[in-house]
Amino acid sequence: MQVIFFGTPQFAVPTLQKLLDHPQYNVIGVITQPDKRRGRGKQLIPSAVKKVALNYNIPIWQPKRIKKDQDTLFQLKNSQADVFVVVAYGQILSSEILQMPRLGCINVHGSILPQYRGAAPIQWCLYNGDRQTGITTMLMDEGMDTGDMLLKAYTDINLFNNAYEIAEKLANQGADLLIETLEKLEANKIEPTPQNNDEATYASLINKDDFIIDWNQSAIAIHNQVRGFYPNCFTSFRDDKLKIIATIPIEDDYLQALDENFEGLKKQKEALGKNVGKPGEVVSIMKHFGPILQTGEGLLLLSEIQRSGKRPQSGWDLVNGTHLKVGEILG
Repeated sequence: MQVIFFGTPQFAVPTLQKLLDHPQYNVIGVITQPDKRRGRGKQLIPSAVKKVALNYNIPIWQPKRIKKDQDTLFQLKNSQADVFVVVAYGQILSSEILQMPRLGCINVHGSILPQYRGAAPIQWCLYNGDRQTGITTMLMDEGMDTGDMLLKAYTDINLFNNAYEIAEKLANQGADLLIETLEKLEANKIEPTPQNNDEATYASLINKDDFIIDWNQSAIAIHNQVRGFYPNCFTSFRDDKLKIIATIPIEDDYLQALDENFEGLKKQKEALGKNVGKPGEVVSIMKHFGPILQTGEGLLLLSEIQRSGKRPQSGWDLVNGTHLKVGEILG
């Protein structure tokens, strides 16, 4: 089967690699976003997908606007590809492109559709505290993740998974599901299923305001925000920016889910129940673990943080390095 692959970030790499390693599929071209300037030196950095494609000497196209790029459209039209596989490419495909391949355009989407259509399904499902997510393969149409569904695979989310961990798990799951989808599609063993638009939810692009922690929110809501938008959530601390990378709500369900390394924290939970302060206030310093803050509802341990210009460190190291005291307020 002749395949052209559309994808850009690391999330797409396992699927591309699976196709490259599979004897039944021949990747004849890769479409990815243009190189971007990053870092202090503003060097042009290729996408994760392009880095893989370069190792295999596959033709690579990087149109700024694929709908308008006549050279890319010409190449695609004349490729005689059986299928276009799309994983987190980052541009909308036109009707003209969708109709080119014999088997259509197959998308690997990081949610159980019709939930979380859009750009950031993994982040928003964690933000909302979902306990299950998964992968859906679908036949693409001109809408935003509105095409007929082909196959689904589910994965559970534990209370402390962050977006990076779930994305890594789903990326590998999606690679396997894509191969199964192509095999069954070619053999006419899949009946595409229309989505129920009444059940649809949307996962919009994340903006900078989404990273700001509001200590008036509950401990669980802040915890879900931190792991959903990992590792970018932040608050202010002594007139500087403090990233909050990992947290632990001081709630029974969360404490019971921790391993034996946190036995000391579990034992001291009862003593913490009497601490009441303003939202964002340090109400206790837990030896070996870090500061515990009052939120709008419940207490929250800062287990991993990152100060400006520094590497990530434990909450306990923050206490020791800054002489953090009970009564200080963040935010």
